[in-house]
Amino acid sequence: MWKNRGLLLYFFLTFQMLTAQSFFVKSLEGKVLFNSNGIPDVHIMNTSAGKATISNEEGRFTIDVTIGDTLLFSAVQYKRRSLVISPSIVQSKIAYITLEEFVNELDEVVVRPYNLSGDLIQDMQQMKIDPVVTASTLGLPNAYVKPLMQSERLLREASLGPFSIGMLTSIPFNPLINAISGRTKMLKKRVARDKKYLLAQRVRNFYPDSLFVNRLGIPEERIDDFMYYCEVDEDFDSIVATQDQMKILKLLVLKSNDYRKNNHLE
Repeated sequence: MWKNRGLLLYFFLTFQMLTAQSFFVKSLEGKVLFNSNGIPDVHIMNTSAGKATISNEEGRFTIDVTIGDTLLFSAVQYKRRSLVISPSIVQSKIAYITLEEFVNELDEVVVRPYNLSGDLIQDMQQMKIDPVVTASTLGLPNAYVKPLMQSERLLREASLGPFSIGMLTSIPFNPLINAISGRTKMLKKRVARDKKYLLAQRVRNFYPDSLFVNRLGIPEERIDDFMYYCEVDEDFDSIVATQDQMKILKLLVLKSNDYRKNNHLE
């Protein structure tokens, strides 16, 4: 009798916990990107809850979500994208959403002034092309300097402050204020998250979506969620940094087995 009551109580509490989790509302922080750059003025709508917001100049946004909600991302010059909120996304500190550029192709283009024949080799030989001017061809000293991410630029400004002549003769107070207020610490975490995102994008560039679907058993609409799951692994950064595709694939296979079990995709 008591054993049966204990089982009933266990199932009741489990049901209550699952129900509470399904309806738990969280303020989700995210960033909309194209080619690793933030996209401003993206319209983000929670079609399930009827709520909406717009990304700021850095591509960042905040919106209330629950597990199972669908977010719709739309912006001029970009393809629309929808994202189903999963437990992994809710638990992540920040969600990265990559949009694809929308190209409106014309059926036919006729370029008359150049008298093109349609033979690419012949037309290329007849065209006069000016030499390409770049920082490297001009021999500029910063030609091969890797540009900083937006979060890295903000961190540098917060740590050093904008340069002025007064910095040579006085103590700059902006870095001190940013350190005390916690802004510098927050920006360091943002840089770390952005770097981890770039590593995840490198993995996506290594392999086609068909590999995730056919080899790893990950549904196409859940590949992004699977990548969030992989990023948590402590070996993810070091293995991806090696650019060894076999080691990376081995890690993905191991993580995919756990991911399918945890999400009942077997």
